[in-house]
Amino acid sequence: MSISIAIVEDEKNYNNALKKVINYQQDMKVIAQFFDGNDALNNLASISPDVVMMDIQLQDMLGIEIILKLRKDMPNTQFIMCTSFEEDEKIFNSLKAGAMGYLVKGESMDKILSSIRDVHNGGAPISFSIARKVLHHFEKESPEVKGFDELTEREKEILELLSQGLLYKEIADKTFISMDTVKKHVGNIYRKLHVNNKVEAINKLNQTKN
Repeated sequence: MSISIAIVEDEKNYNNALKKVINYQQDMKVIAQFFDGNDALNNLASISPDVVMMDIQLQDMLGIEIILKLRKDMPNTQFIMCTSFEEDEKIFNSLKAGAMGYLVKGESMDKILSSIRDVHNGGAPISFSIARKVLHHFEKESPEVKGFDELTEREKEILELLSQGLLYKEIADKTFISMDTVKKHVGNIYRKLHVNNKVEAINKLNQTKN
């Protein structure tokens, strides 16, 4: 079954170029294109694609706002920010909103395609320059760890496997449970640790080891 993708990008040439390259792949298909934020906000939830490629700075609103408003209604959709902005504030606001990936538009199409596959399989693809900013940010901050004691042994095991870089399918195979069950455990981990994504959850795990 192919990965369904929606593109939210107001630069028409880039939007259409993404669609063309994605649809050339056998394992993925673009099921919707949006060229402004309002249209995306009104229609994305009803389409419920597996992955949304989201521009940050749309002409009528920020892509971050769209994720914040739709995240609860689209629990099975993964958002990848694909943008020319590398400011710390936009990066972390995107991750806090629930984006699972952050790519700079200068990335190759091969990197973008592999990122779509990664995020669909439970990964968190981030451009190298963005990853360095994220790591630097976490080095500077060491907030009090809350909620870790509330995790069950299974949830702690899954969080540890996530920190090792395993994808949802690999965790499912290793723990002999279904991928849907893995996703439910991950959702419980996020809720108990008061985080919105894997990067923040792994950071909290690492803090308990220091």
